[in-house]
Amino acid sequence: MGDEVEKARAAVPENDTIFGKILRKEIPCSFIYEDDQCVAFHDINAQAPVHFLVIPRKPIPQLSKAEDGDEQVLGHMMLVARKLAKENGLSGGFRMVLNDGPDGCQSVYHLHLHVMGGRQMGWPPG
Repeated sequence: MGDEVEKARAAVPENDTIFGKILRKEIPCSFIYEDDQCVAFHDINAQAPVHFLVIPRKPIPQLSKAEDGDEQVLGHMMLVARKLAKENGLSGGFRMVLNDGPDGCQSVYHLHLHVMGGRQMGWPPG
Protein backbone atom coordinates (compact mmCIF):
# COMPACT_ATOMS: atom_id res chain seq x y z
CA MET A 1 0.00 0.00 0.00
CA GLY A 2 2.92 2.35 0.64
CA ASP A 3 3.67 2.47 -3.07
CA GLU A 4 0.08 3.51 -3.87
CA VAL A 5 0.19 6.24 -1.22
CA GLU A 6 3.45 7.55 -2.69
CA LYS A 7 1.90 7.61 -6.18
CA ALA A 8 -1.13 9.47 -4.85
CA ARG A 9 1.04 12.02 -3.04
CA ALA A 10 3.05 12.63 -6.23
CA ALA A 11 0.00 12.86 -8.52
CA VAL A 12 -1.15 16.27 -9.61
CA PRO A 13 -4.43 17.19 -11.25
CA GLU A 14 -3.73 17.82 -14.90
CA ASN A 15 -5.70 18.30 -18.08
CA ASP A 16 -4.81 14.94 -19.58
CA THR A 17 -4.56 11.54 -17.94
CA ILE A 18 -4.00 7.93 -18.90
CA PHE A 19 -7.79 7.54 -18.92
CA GLY A 20 -8.13 10.40 -21.39
CA LYS A 21 -5.65 8.61 -23.64
CA ILE A 22 -7.60 5.37 -23.28
CA LEU A 23 -10.85 7.15 -24.20
CA ARG A 24 -9.20 8.68 -27.29
CA LYS A 25 -7.82 5.21 -28.16
CA GLU A 26 -4.22 6.46 -27.96
CA ILE A 27 -3.57 3.60 -25.55
CA PRO A 28 -5.05 0.21 -26.44
CA CYS A 29 -7.71 -1.07 -24.08
CA SER A 30 -10.35 -3.77 -24.28
CA PHE A 31 -13.56 -2.32 -22.93
CA ILE A 32 -15.92 -4.70 -21.12
CA TYR A 33 -18.63 -2.04 -21.40
CA GLU A 34 -19.06 1.11 -23.48
CA ASP A 35 -21.85 3.61 -24.05
CA ASP A 36 -22.14 7.34 -24.71
CA GLN A 37 -21.58 8.23 -21.02
CA CYS A 38 -18.97 5.84 -19.69
CA VAL A 39 -16.67 2.89 -20.34
CA ALA A 40 -15.45 0.01 -18.19
CA PHE A 41 -12.34 -2.13 -18.37
CA HIS A 42 -10.33 -4.50 -16.20
CA ASP A 43 -7.80 -2.88 -13.87
CA ILE A 44 -4.23 -3.75 -14.90
CA ASN A 45 -3.24 -3.69 -11.22
CA ALA A 46 -6.04 -5.92 -9.93
CA GLN A 47 -6.52 -6.02 -6.16
CA ALA A 48 -9.12 -8.81 -6.24
CA PRO A 49 -9.98 -11.76 -8.51
CA VAL A 50 -12.47 -9.45 -10.26
CA HIS A 51 -11.42 -5.80 -10.46
CA PHE A 52 -12.63 -3.41 -13.09
CA LEU A 53 -12.96 0.35 -13.46
CA VAL A 54 -15.93 2.39 -14.63
CA ILE A 55 -14.97 5.86 -15.90
CA PRO A 56 -17.06 8.66 -17.34
CA ARG A 57 -16.32 9.95 -20.81
CA LYS A 58 -16.58 13.46 -19.38
CA PRO A 59 -13.22 14.34 -17.78
CA ILE A 60 -14.39 14.93 -14.20
CA PRO A 61 -11.12 15.12 -12.24
CA GLN A 62 -12.51 13.93 -8.90
CA LEU A 63 -15.84 13.49 -7.13
CA SER A 64 -15.32 16.60 -5.00
CA LYS A 65 -15.03 18.61 -8.23
CA ALA A 66 -18.20 17.14 -9.79
CA GLU A 67 -21.00 19.57 -10.54
CA ASP A 68 -24.72 19.21 -9.87
CA GLY A 69 -25.18 18.60 -13.60
CA ASP A 70 -23.04 15.44 -13.30
CA GLU A 71 -25.70 13.71 -11.21
CA GLN A 72 -27.00 11.62 -14.11
CA VAL A 73 -23.61 10.28 -15.21
CA LEU A 74 -22.58 9.53 -11.62
CA GLY A 75 -25.72 7.48 -11.04
CA HIS A 76 -25.32 5.81 -14.42
CA MET A 77 -21.80 4.69 -13.49
CA MET A 78 -23.14 2.93 -10.39
CA LEU A 79 -25.83 1.16 -12.40
CA VAL A 80 -23.22 0.06 -14.95
CA ALA A 81 -21.08 -1.23 -12.05
CA ARG A 82 -24.05 -3.23 -10.74
CA LYS A 83 -24.76 -4.72 -14.18
CA LEU A 84 -21.12 -5.67 -14.77
CA ALA A 85 -20.76 -7.12 -11.26
CA LYS A 86 -23.65 -9.46 -12.02
CA GLU A 87 -22.20 -10.37 -15.44
CA ASN A 88 -18.85 -11.12 -13.76
CA GLY A 89 -20.42 -13.55 -11.28
CA LEU A 90 -20.24 -11.36 -8.18
CA SER A 91 -23.54 -12.64 -6.76
CA GLY A 92 -22.03 -12.89 -3.26
CA GLY A 93 -21.29 -9.17 -3.22
CA PHE A 94 -18.67 -6.69 -4.28
CA ARG A 95 -17.02 -3.47 -3.19
CA MET A 96 -17.03 -0.14 -5.01
CA VAL A 97 -14.25 2.34 -4.24
CA LEU A 98 -13.90 5.90 -5.45
CA ASN A 99 -10.70 7.65 -4.34
CA ASP A 100 -10.74 11.45 -4.01
CA GLY A 101 -7.64 13.60 -3.62
CA PRO A 102 -4.27 12.81 -2.03
CA ASP A 103 -5.65 11.64 1.33
CA GLY A 104 -8.10 9.41 -0.53
CA CYS A 105 -5.14 7.85 -2.42
CA GLN A 106 -6.24 9.17 -5.84
CA SER A 107 -3.40 8.78 -8.31
CA VAL A 108 -5.22 9.49 -11.60
CA TYR A 109 -7.24 12.70 -11.77
CA HIS A 110 -10.06 11.41 -13.95
CA LEU A 111 -12.93 10.12 -11.83
CA HIS A 112 -12.97 6.32 -11.76
CA LEU A 113 -15.01 3.81 -9.85
CA HIS A 114 -13.21 0.62 -8.78
CA VAL A 115 -15.40 -2.48 -8.58
CA MET A 116 -13.81 -5.43 -6.79
CA GLY A 117 -15.04 -8.86 -5.81
CA GLY A 118 -14.53 -12.57 -6.02
CA ARG A 119 -13.13 -12.82 -2.49
CA GLN A 120 -14.11 -11.81 1.02
CA MET A 121 -13.40 -8.12 1.53
CA GLY A 122 -11.99 -6.97 4.87
CA TRP A 123 -13.19 -4.15 7.12
CA PRO A 124 -12.15 -1.48 7.73
CA PRO A 125 -10.91 -1.00 4.16
CA GLY A 126 -8.19 1.55 4.85
